[in-house]
Amino acid sequence: MAHPPSVALVEGEPGIGKTTLVHAAARAVRPGRTILLGHCHQLREPFPYGPVFEALRDLADRLPGPERLNPVTGALRGHLPELTGVLPAAPMPLTDPGAERHRLFRAVHELLAAAGPTVLIVEDLHWADDGTQDLLRFLRRRPPEGLALVLTYRDQDLPAEGLPLGASYRHSPGATTVVISLEPLDAHDVGTLAATLLGRPGLPAGFVARLHERTSGIPFLVEEVVRSLGDDRRPEALERAGVPRLLRESMTERLSRLSPAALGTVRAAAVLRLPVGEPQLAAVAGDAGGLVEALRLGVLHEYRDDSYGFRHALAQEAVYDTIPGPDRRLAHERAVAALAALDPPPLVQLTFHARRSGNLAAWLRYGAAAAARAAAMGDTPLAVEVLEEMLADPELPGSEQVALVLTLGRLSLAGLSYPRVIRLLRHLLTDDRLARDLRGEARLSLGLMLFGQGGDVVAGRSAILAAVEELGDRPLAARGLAALAMPGWGAESLPTREKWMARAEELVATADDAELEAAVRGNRAALAMSVGAPETGAMVATLPATHPSAAVRRQVARTFCNLYDLAATLGRYEEAEEYGRQVRALAEETGAFFPAYLAQGVTLRVELLTGRWDGLAARAAAAIEAMEESPVAAMEAHFVLGRLALASGEWAEAAARLRAAGLGAPDAHYLPLVLGAWGGLIELLLARGEPARAAAEAGKAVARLGATGVWVWGDQLVPPAVAALVQAGRVADATELTSRFAEGIRGKQAPSAAAAVEFARGTIEAAGTDSAVRHEAAAEHFARARACYAAMPQPYGAARAGEAEAGARLAMGDRTAAAAALAEAAERFAALGATRDAARCRHELRGFGVATPAVRRRAAGLLSPREREVARLVALGRTNKEIAEVLFLSRRTVETHVATLLRKLGVRSRTEIVVPAEDPAGTTGA
Repeated sequence: MAHPPSVALVEGEPGIGKTTLVHAAARAVRPGRTILLGHCHQLREPFPYGPVFEALRDLADRLPGPERLNPVTGALRGHLPELTGVLPAAPMPLTDPGAERHRLFRAVHELLAAAGPTVLIVEDLHWADDGTQDLLRFLRRRPPEGLALVLTYRDQDLPAEGLPLGASYRHSPGATTVVISLEPLDAHDVGTLAATLLGRPGLPAGFVARLHERTSGIPFLVEEVVRSLGDDRRPEALERAGVPRLLRESMTERLSRLSPAALGTVRAAAVLRLPVGEPQLAAVAGDAGGLVEALRLGVLHEYRDDSYGFRHALAQEAVYDTIPGPDRRLAHERAVAALAALDPPPLVQLTFHARRSGNLAAWLRYGAAAAARAAAMGDTPLAVEVLEEMLADPELPGSEQVALVLTLGRLSLAGLSYPRVIRLLRHLLTDDRLARDLRGEARLSLGLMLFGQGGDVVAGRSAILAAVEELGDRPLAARGLAALAMPGWGAESLPTREKWMARAEELVATADDAELEAAVRGNRAALAMSVGAPETGAMVATLPATHPSAAVRRQVARTFCNLYDLAATLGRYEEAEEYGRQVRALAEETGAFFPAYLAQGVTLRVELLTGRWDGLAARAAAAIEAMEESPVAAMEAHFVLGRLALASGEWAEAAARLRAAGLGAPDAHYLPLVLGAWGGLIELLLARGEPARAAAEAGKAVARLGATGVWVWGDQLVPPAVAALVQAGRVADATELTSRFAEGIRGKQAPSAAAAVEFARGTIEAAGTDSAVRHEAAAEHFARARACYAAMPQPYGAARAGEAEAGARLAMGDRTAAAAALAEAAERFAALGATRDAARCRHELRGFGVATPAVRRRAAGLLSPREREVARLVALGRTNKEIAEVLFLSRRTVETHVATLLRKLGVRSRTEIVVPAEDPAGTTGA
C-alpha cells in the first residue's frame, strides 16, 4: 500500500483474518492517502462493476474540478450520481457495446489517477460478477501511478480455483505485486491473540491448548469464543462454549445478552443475509429500535451508505440457525414485502426469501424474473445458477419443471456449464406425457448442446434431426435446420445443406423472433464463408452486432466464432483476426462463454498457420489441460501439436496427436480439422517411406472431401494426397484429383486453397521425366504457390513450396537457382523451428557442395542449434539411428554430437541429457 502502483492479493479461508489484516494496513498508511472500500456479495444482483462503483462514491472530496479531469471520466456520470457535481459532461453514447465498455474502464482508470495516492480495497472477490473481474483485470494490468489495489478472496470459493480474477494472473511489469496466503494460527499465536483480547498476559497453557484445538486456529473463531467467555480462564469454560466449531454457541451466548428489540434486529439482519438499510431491518424485525445496541455490542457492523449487517458470513449463519422455524418463515415473508418495494427490486434476493417463506408461487415468479434479468444484462452464469438451484429443489412442482428446463437449455447453449443441463433435458424427454412441440424444443436444446459443448456429434445430430421432425412447421425448427446446414459436420452433400438452410429461412420469416432470426442469418453467413462465397462480406455486414438484446448479440458472438474458424481455414487471416477480436468482445459483454472458449482453440491454429511458433507447443499443451471438458476445443490443440511434431520429426507424437484431432472417427468430428489432420498423416507416411499406405489414406480422405463438396477445405489435404498418388505411381489419379480441386475452388475466395492448387500442379509436372519444359512448368507452379503462401502469410507453406521449387530447378539443371531457393527454404524452416525440414534442406545443400550457414557461439559451453536439436531428440529417447534419420546426418556425426553434449552438459549418460534454456546472449550467423 505504501509503494504504489501495486497489487496485493490476500487469500484465505473464512475467518482467517483477511479483512482485519487489510484494514490494519490501511490505517497504517492512511495519512496522505484515500482509502476506498468495496464489497462483493454472495446474493448479488446483476449490477456489473457494483463493488468498484461502491468504492468510488467516496472520491468527491478528493477530485479536482470537472475542467481538470480527463473528459472520458464523464462516462461515469450515470453510474456515480454522488459525483455528478465534480465529473465532466457525459460523452455521446457509442454504438459499439465493446467500445462503450472499454471507455468505461478508461474512465475508472483516469478517475483513480486524478484522485492521487489511493488504496482501493475490494473484499470477497470470490463473489464478484464477471464485469467486476474484467474491470479489476484492466486496472491491475496498468494501475494508475498512485493506486494500491488490494483484493481479498477465499481461494476455495473461487469459480475457477486459483484464478481470483477469472483468468490467468500476470504480474504487471510496472507495479509491485504480492500474493499473501493467510494460514491458521499455531497454538502460540492463538495464546497471544487471546491474551491481547482479554488484556491479561500469561494465560494457562491448558486453556490455550484447548482453545487452539477447539478453534483450529481460525482468528475469527478465537475472537468470538474469547469474547463469549467472560472472566473464566479454565479449559472447562471452553467446553461450555459449545461444539468444536464454537461459532454457533459463541454467537448464541452473545445473543443472550441482547434486549428483545436488539435481538429482533439482529435476527432480521440474519434473515436478510446482506447489509441493508434501517428501513428494511425495521420492516423485517417489526422495529429497528435495537440497532444501536447491536452495533455497540459488536454483533452487527455498520457499512457505508447507512447499511448494516454482520461482519462475517459465518456469524450470520450462526444467528440464522438460532431462529425458530415459524419465526424464520414469517421473517422471510416480511423480507419479501420489504425488498419488493425497492426500485429496482433485487430479484435474486426476492427469489431466496420467497422460497424460504414457503410461497412457491412467488418463488417461481421471482426466480424466472431474476434469471431473465440476469440473461438480459449478459450475466448468463447468474441466470443459469438461479435456474439450476430452482430445478434442484425437491419442492419444485412437476408442472413447472418443463418451462424451467427449456429456459435453462436455451441459456446454457452459450455457456460452459452443460453436463447437468444435458442430464435434465434427457430426464425431461423420458416423460411420455410431454407435448410434441415441447418435446421438440427440449430435444433441440439437447441436440445443440451435445453437438457443441458435449462434442458428441453423432448423438447431437440425431437429436436435432428428430427435433426438427417433432417441431414441424414451428419457427423454432429453423434453429435446428440452420445447425444441420453447417457442412463441417455430417456426411450430407452441399445441395442438401442449402435445402435445409432455405427451409430455415422460410420458417424464420414467419416469426417475430429477433434471436431466432439472428441465429439463422448467422448460420447463412457461416455457410457462405464455408464455401468461400464472395457475397459473405455483405451478409456479415447485416448481422445485428449492436442489437439491444443480449440474447441476440450472443447469437452474433456464436456467428463470429464460426467466421473466425472458417476464415482461418480458407487462409483469410486478416479477416480471421478481426472476427476473433469481435467474438471475444461480444462474448465478454453478453456471457457467451462457449464461443469464446472455442475461439481459443482457433487462435492456436491461426498461430500455427501464420508461423507464430515460438512457445506455441506449450500454449497448446496448456490448452488441452484447460479444455478437458470440451473435446471440440481440445482437438484444435491436438492438431497444432501434431503438426509441430511432424515438422520436428517426432513421428510417434505426431501420429498420436493427429489421431486425437479427429482421425480416430472422421465422420464424428469437425471436417476441416479432420482433413488437415489427414493431410498431416499422409505427410507422415511419406516421410516414413510408405507411399502405398499414404496413397490409401489419401483415397479415403479425398472421398470424404468430395462427398461434402466443399473443395476449399482441401488446402491442407490435396498437396500431400497428390504427392502420395504420384509416389505410388498413380499420376493419372493425381492429375484427376488436381483438376477436380481446381474446378471446385473456381471463383471462391480461398487463398490457401489457391496456393494448394499451384503446389499440386507443380507436383504433377515435376513427376514427368520426359522434358525440361515440364520441370520449368513445375518450377513456375511452385514459385506461384510460394508467393501465394507468403502473401497470406503462411510461412511454413511458403518454405515447403520453395523447397519443391528448388527440386524442380535442379531437375532443369539450374544448380545456382536451386541452391538459392533451397537455402532460402532452409532459413525459413529454421526460423520457424521446423527442425526436420531445415535439416533436410541443409542435407540437400551439402549434396550441391554448398556450405550451410555456420553458427558462432558467444560463450564457451553454449550449445549450437544443431547440438540443441540432437539434445532434444536424445531427451525424447531417440536412438542415434533415429536421430540420424530425422536430421539427415550420418550415425557417426550423431555419435560425435552426443559425445559433445555429454561433455558440455557435464553428464555421464545420455539419459541425463536435457535441453538447457536458451542463453540470453543468443547466437549469430557467421
